[in-house]
Amino acid sequence: MQTATMKAYRGIGMEGFVAQWYTANSRKRLNDYKTLARRVANELPPGGRILEIAPGPGYFAIELAKLGSFEITGVDISRTFIEIARHNAAEAGVAIDFRQGNAAALPFSAATFDFLVCSAAFKNFTEPVRALEEMHRVLKTGGRGLIADLRRDASRAAIREAVDGMGLGPVNRVLTRLAFRFMLLKRAYRKRDFESMLAETSFRTAEINAGGIGLEVWLRE
Repeated sequence: MQTATMKAYRGIGMEGFVAQWYTANSRKRLNDYKTLARRVANELPPGGRILEIAPGPGYFAIELAKLGSFEITGVDISRTFIEIARHNAAEAGVAIDFRQGNAAALPFSAATFDFLVCSAAFKNFTEPVRALEEMHRVLKTGGRGLIADLRRDASRAAIREAVDGMGLGPVNRVLTRLAFRFMLLKRAYRKRDFESMLAETSFRTAEINAGGIGLEVWLRE
């Protein structure tokens, strides 16, 4: 199966009220960000340079910054998210370089980062294969990356269980279930889709794990 290098959905950043709504709701998943931060920290060298692509409100990057002397950068297409992330980092007392940019044209030199993370955002990228190539370009030799996102073949039962565990109020719970069913799943990828896309890139080593409602794609430069 060949996966298109361009998506009909023209991914744009969340701005204004929508970004603020997402920020408020995703804050309820702070434990998830802390868990992911601990997992990633175990993969990093002391003083390592880390890039988070599409950090949104910055919760993951902030939790990671608390765990070690890492040099962390976040790049997001949304101006609102960059402002929110900078504010959140300042409140947390951590130094993170949040800047605006596009995943398909990362504003960094080649071989800049030891590790990169993209969580819950890859499905929204308009040029997914180009984004993968950019990830490869900015990783140092031997560098690694993690893409964690929704899987398109997640069952309704698994999604219902995941949403119920988010701690949302009744209205937001219903809205989130509808978003999964009618929007997010349609944008998401299956394991075989990632295999097809990666075959078009310079990545030669990748491990793809599926579980629950998500996929984890571990990359090596």
